[in-house]
Amino acid sequence: MEDGHESNLVYALVYGCILALGLPLNAVSLWILLRRHNLKSPSVVFMVNLALSDLLLAISLPMRVHFYATGTWSLGNELCIWTTMLFHNNIRSSSIFITFISVDRLLAVLYPLRSRHLRTASNALKAVVLAWLFVGVLNIPERLEFSMFFKRKNNSTCFEFQHNVTINNNNRHYHKSASTYVSSMLELILLAVNVVGTTLVSWTLRRHLTDSASVNNKVNVMLIFIMNMMMFIICFLPMAVVLLLYGLPVSTPLLCLASFNCCLDPLLYYFSLDAFWKKKEDIELAREQ
Repeated sequence: MEDGHESNLVYALVYGCILALGLPLNAVSLWILLRRHNLKSPSVVFMVNLALSDLLLAISLPMRVHFYATGTWSLGNELCIWTTMLFHNNIRSSSIFITFISVDRLLAVLYPLRSRHLRTASNALKAVVLAWLFVGVLNIPERLEFSMFFKRKNNSTCFEFQHNVTINNNNRHYHKSASTYVSSMLELILLAVNVVGTTLVSWTLRRHLTDSASVNNKVNVMLIFIMNMMMFIICFLPMAVVLLLYGLPVSTPLLCLASFNCCLDPLLYYFSLDAFWKKKEDIELAREQ
């Protein structure tokens, strides 16, 4: 019991640190993106939605800090369910928006002229609306699953939902829900897209960019792709693999790792937008690149 209490305090501290970093970083990033960049380019549209997703996650973290610091949950089942879904929604939506950013940069590098009619703010807005709708649809079976959990096991816990379990020959078998399959496969597919995109962009930049000005731009572009891919590998992949292969309830350390993405995403905005800190009138030149 003592070890469990100490580990819970560690989780509370970790979530508290993520909250302390993620909340101000994403609030400031969202303010800068909206005030200085507007929604006039696809990259900004994707980044605004990514910052919003991370901000929603950060807002939900005080509930996790409360639960792990006190060891009990007294705020009701509904708040627990919605807070948990905010967490899952961040992982899904963040991975989608990060991939959108990679695809947008990929088209800009490989087909700078031919892709201009596709890479518009209007098309980006349509894409993010579809992404949020997709994430919302996944909430429906997931919410039913969480509600059934509370009906089966009425206690003062939260964030540690157990999947349906059967025991054969003293072995536990966890039944994976449809949302678990979809979420796990989504992460793996999006990771593959980022890996392919990184490979293609690296090959293209190595062949065509040789002068010193282009080299600086090349470094920035490659940093975007490398950061995106590392975000998937470090934050999202471990949880997706555990869910897909074993169907186990994801351990809290992996959830902590996944939530850390909201602290890393603001770095993406800085490297993606050459004029991130500049005023509106100075940004137009960067957009032509």
